[in-house]
Amino acid sequence: MKAGIHPNYGPVVFRDLASGEKYLTHSTASSGKTIEWEDGNTYPVIDVEISAASHPFYTGKQRIMDSAGRVERFNQRFKGFGGK
Repeated sequence: MKAGIHPNYGPVVFRDLASGEKYLTHSTASSGKTIEWEDGNTYPVIDVEISAASHPFYTGKQRIMDSAGRVERFNQRFKGFGGK
């Protein structure tokens, strides 16, 4: 690999603003903000709006859409459209 053309790859903390969960991982992303992790070291922190800890699909709190009701409302709304 050529030297000097790849971004820096190192430990970063991703903090979910919705749930407060924090994940220490490696990434090429960087940030000016830092946080002290449980091991006593300081790492850059990147705040994210949503993650697997707060996304409705992963938490099981997703809203089930009533597709039958939606089709009935559509048919009722447009039943006379384009007719004779």
